[in-house]
Amino acid sequence: MSSRTDLGTAAAPLRGLDNYFTMTRRGSSWGRELRGGVVTFFTMAYIVVLNPLIIGTQADSTGAFLGGGSVESAQAKVAVATAVVAGVMTILMGVVANYPLALAAGLGLNVFVTFGIAKLPGMTWEDAMGLVVLEGIVLVVLVLTGFRAAVFHAVPPSLRIAISVGIGLFITIIGFVDSGFVRRTAVGPVPVELGVGGALQGWPTIVFLVGLVVISALLVRAVRGALLIGILVSTALAIVVEAVFEVGPNITAQGEANPTGWGLNVPRLPDQILATPDLDLLGRFSLLGSFRAIGVAAAVLLVFTLIVADFFDTMGTMVAVGAEGALLDADGVPPNADRILLVDSLAAAAGGAASVSSNTAYIESTAGVAEGARTGIASIVTGVLFLVAAVFAPLVRIVPYEAAAPALVIVGFVMMLQVRSIDWDDGEAAIPAFLTIVVMPFTYSITAGIGAGFVMYAVLKAVRGRWSEVHPLMWFSAGLFVVYFAIDPVKALLGVS
Repeated sequence: MSSRTDLGTAAAPLRGLDNYFTMTRRGSSWGRELRGGVVTFFTMAYIVVLNPLIIGTQADSTGAFLGGGSVESAQAKVAVATAVVAGVMTILMGVVANYPLALAAGLGLNVFVTFGIAKLPGMTWEDAMGLVVLEGIVLVVLVLTGFRAAVFHAVPPSLRIAISVGIGLFITIIGFVDSGFVRRTAVGPVPVELGVGGALQGWPTIVFLVGLVVISALLVRAVRGALLIGILVSTALAIVVEAVFEVGPNITAQGEANPTGWGLNVPRLPDQILATPDLDLLGRFSLLGSFRAIGVAAAVLLVFTLIVADFFDTMGTMVAVGAEGALLDADGVPPNADRILLVDSLAAAAGGAASVSSNTAYIESTAGVAEGARTGIASIVTGVLFLVAAVFAPLVRIVPYEAAAPALVIVGFVMMLQVRSIDWDDGEAAIPAFLTIVVMPFTYSITAGIGAGFVMYAVLKAVRGRWSEVHPLMWFSAGLFVVYFAIDPVKALLGVS
């Protein structure tokens, strides 16, 4: 009798967690959540390496690097802070919002902060990160007042589906480009080409193709853990290939191009496994310094640009993740939408406060959902792995782009299946949906795709005289996007440099 009681007592916490995270009700399991969290981490762990290469290697307008030291010091500090903030905010997403969505420093946003803000005359890194904190604070206010959720609910179903499909194509091209399967052309009118000079060359491309075939084969055979297995197999193959053939990076230490080299990470076993985390960047921001440096009007316009990009980027990402996991309700709304948006808004401010740029929802989360993740438990797993990465940073650098990219391509295929739910016979819905879908991958921007769809939807409804069918918040959002797309003329009109 006592042994049964002990077993029941031991199982009680697990049942409590199951009930809190609604794991069984969402058709998941501990194994699926664990695999999903691990896959999401592996598909986005590149940010721990890439973010330092973007904001850690650039000086602000005064010539100073982040943290006030050398470029090498800045990179090391950014890597640690990137991992820590991503870990904490992703865990918070799992605990508070119970959603399989991971967050980290936003690509695109970090580029804008680096080259579009920090290098403005008179601006310092502290001033730039202060603007990011302000962006997050404004987003939090918009969530607490219900405005951000209201805009989400105002989006018509056709555009919600299109956003998800467009993001699927977007992450597919990310996978192709990161792996070197698709590249920019050196000359001529054609913007991209297959491989190098129109042909597939180099061992990294072979690793990518092997990973793609392995994952595809495992999926059609309904093998659990297909994405994770594919990433691990590709990484192991990449390590062997590098050890035997010494492929090297695609940009050598001398700055020379090596077209058939590895992208971002060279897959070799590190000499050092542990690294002591340096959290010196936390809290290094000036909330209002930018207003003194560049003026109120310029600072406000920069905050506006950050808000619009982050606002709609997250909206599209959380819908795509929900659609992938069949988590959306009849109106296409994910569970705990308000909490998701709140955590995302807090993450934007946290990213600025830690000097790693605005943190936002990552579309790579769909890879974990495709692996079976359905609850916040997967986010907690991903977040913990990010925290571990802050200490085991050298191990994170083992996985090259080419090993993780096949998972993104396959997830893009799965998300593409939703396109059949759009009514293609209704031009008023189909044309905006089409623009949303194609503009995202062709501009490499989720925000641009959403904006194109919103503006065209409003225009076509107006042309047909159906003004009343457009929600007022859709009109407002379309107007914001017009300003967003024309931000440079608006700056010129206001006399802002």
